[in-house]
Amino acid sequence: MLAGLLLVAVLVGFAQSTLAQGIPMVNVTGGKNGQQYSLSLQLLALMTTLTLLPSMLLMMTSFVRIIIVLSLLRQALGTGQTPPNTVLVGLALFLTFFIMSPVFDDIYQNALSPYMNEKLSFEKALAKAEAPVRQFMMLQTREDDITMFMQIAQKRDVVSADDVPFTTLMPAFITSELKSAFMIGFMIYIPFVVIDLVVASVLMSMGMMMLSPMIISMPFKLMLFVLVDGWTLLMGSLASSFIFK
Repeated sequence: MLAGLLLVAVLVGFAQSTLAQGIPMVNVTGGKNGQQYSLSLQLLALMTTLTLLPSMLLMMTSFVRIIIVLSLLRQALGTGQTPPNTVLVGLALFLTFFIMSPVFDDIYQNALSPYMNEKLSFEKALAKAEAPVRQFMMLQTREDDITMFMQIAQKRDVVSADDVPFTTLMPAFITSELKSAFMIGFMIYIPFVVIDLVVASVLMSMGMMMLSPMIISMPFKLMLFVLVDGWTLLMGSLASSFIFK
């Protein structure tokens, strides 16, 4: 949330700085009386960027890994739309805020608060806000993914992690998060697949081929998940799967 406020402040500062340069307005004439409506190009760009802000924030946090794992868990349980998408997204968002709280606190204390109090310039506040986000993303990203995107971008003059461009780090981070999420989902799927195989074998041996194994296996999978305290185990494992220094 704090990162979102910082990005909004950054975009507003960008719009104010460009408006001060006197870039012309877009004028539209219409209506019966020939009324004129004006809209600055900077304000139009700002409103367009704000619509992309949620996606930008989610792709730079732990949300991607969490929501994929929760979706795979629901499919492994075979419960259809239970829990519903609203519950899964809400759970993923609150767990993301919990995991990213050190990063958000760092951004607020060192970048957003000084910028709002006019103690830092726009450029310095942006640099200080980028540092904790970059560090978090770098710790979760595999070196192979960074190397692949660096080769695609034909950028080989990288000496340290700070030299990796943000435009290269972001797709590498998302790729690594997808890999991690599917690896966790694979481990979640195994016990439930075993239950499905056992139930299907029992039904075949009893000659009940017309009865769907999913109907019989679902209560056993739910019972197993509850007995091992699955939600607590899953939430704790997801939170501890992210690396912080």
